[in-house]
Amino acid sequence: MNKILVVDDDANIRRLVGTILNDAGFDVCEAAEGRDALIKLDDNKIDLCVVDIMMPNMDGLDFCRNARKYYKDMPILMLTAKSEIGSKIESYGSGADDYLTKPFEAEELLLRIRALLKRYKIVSQQTIAIGALNVDSNSYTVSVGGERLSIPLREFELLFKLGSFPGKTLSRNQLIEEIWGIDFDGNERTLDVHVGRLRDRFPSERFGFQILTIRSLGYRLEVIS
Repeated sequence: MNKILVVDDDANIRRLVGTILNDAGFDVCEAAEGRDALIKLDDNKIDLCVVDIMMPNMDGLDFCRNARKYYKDMPILMLTAKSEIGSKIESYGSGADDYLTKPFEAEELLLRIRALLKRYKIVSQQTIAIGALNVDSNSYTVSVGGERLSIPLREFELLFKLGSFPGKTLSRNQLIEEIWGIDFDGNERTLDVHVGRLRDRFPSERFGFQILTIRSLGYRLEVIS
């Protein structure tokens, strides 16, 4: 049973979300603000967090930034009344995986949570399929139809990261920090160049996936049916 941490300073929202998740078969624990939530992460095996932005002491954005230092792949869904595009950009930049505004439908909340957990399961695997490609992070190899393809290390890491979250937008800052490191002081265009090389190396009509540029946010890999 997956355990979900609900972080919101509104007790009514915590109760509502908790009831929805319990009825759907999830185990739930609660926190009223970010600092308490970080303690709960240390004390429990949490599979996913549902987090409000506006909270006292430590808000949802700061919680995301702190949680990402130690729980890099744990899914985080922002559930907030803030619907402005700026809030969404800031949330994704702080490490959130998805964003849902209040008021919300129970069915949509559950759909998004299940989708995030599915992606998390893919990430925990060492070998993933991306369209026609098989990508193995143990041996750092990429193959198609049994034929091994040569690919530089940074391109491999970028491909594996994007391919681990199909359909999810990853922010530019997140990709740069996780692949080149938080202390990277090179040109921001480095990321764009590597994405361009992956597009040239793996044309969508042959390999069954494409890397999309999401304006003002980052990049998203989509598998073509």
